[in-house]
Amino acid sequence: MSGCVDIAPVRAYLLELQDRVCAALEAEDGGARFREQCFASETGGLARPRVLEGGAVIEKSAVHFTHTVGRALPAAATERRPELAGRAYEAASVSAIVHPRNPYVPTSHLNVRCFVARGGEPVWWFGGGFDLTPYYGFEEDAVHWHRCAREACAPLGPDAYPRFKKWCDEYFHLPHRSEPRGIGGLFFDDLDEAGFERCCAFQRSVGDHYLAAYIPIMQRRKATPYGDREREFQLYRRSRYAEFNLLHDRGTRFGLQSGGRVESILASMPPLVAWRYDWHPEPGTPEARLYSEFLRPRDWLAEAD
Repeated sequence: MSGCVDIAPVRAYLLELQDRVCAALEAEDGGARFREQCFASETGGLARPRVLEGGAVIEKSAVHFTHTVGRALPAAATERRPELAGRAYEAASVSAIVHPRNPYVPTSHLNVRCFVARGGEPVWWFGGGFDLTPYYGFEEDAVHWHRCAREACAPLGPDAYPRFKKWCDEYFHLPHRSEPRGIGGLFFDDLDEAGFERCCAFQRSVGDHYLAAYIPIMQRRKATPYGDREREFQLYRRSRYAEFNLLHDRGTRFGLQSGGRVESILASMPPLVAWRYDWHPEPGTPEARLYSEFLRPRDWLAEAD
């Protein structure tokens, strides 16, 4: 973790990744386009939020690039590294969230980020991952998603996927509901093993595999017929997504604590959400099957293989 750390190649990759994700999502929607804004900071940072709304396939998507140059690490970034509190830092990240219109297309989330603490011995680490939140479960989609997640871990070796899958299951969990947010994927943080270049390669692999994991699922499900029942269940399940982002997500807290732009930080929220009091699905329905078969930890690849 010592020596001079140049974040410029990470920033260049993340800018290109943002372009690539936006282009792929626009192509799948077939009509809607991302609206871009750019905000340069006095310290040399750059925020480039992009939001797509009201598409035929994608109801809302936010794909943000952020390069922050700050004077003191926010508390959310030093929870696991309290010895770095108060250090100057740089952070570069891309985050993507897709809220599809069709309830049979799952919501997806990607984040890849790199931190460098300055003002002393340089300390760096990577974080991120991707996860999937279906409303109606399909085992072939879940297996495909996790196969891509396992392939994304190749730069770090065979033990990385089971480790980061387990971490994802534990992180994207709503403790106040005692239920997972979705079917997981990958989550990692404070990653500094095997050297900076190898961690960079892993971050690139995660970013590159996101589209390979998600786009085929979107293509397979986006034309599935649905009615009011499916739409109402989608909006109900979206409330769990909103609860997690507002109550538990470290990225949301980091953005707010670092003085980030609130519109950008909360752009990941679903456009429409519904809450129902003490609601439970009828036994034997597809909605009940989501809970019994998908909203629980599963070793999808071991079962499939």
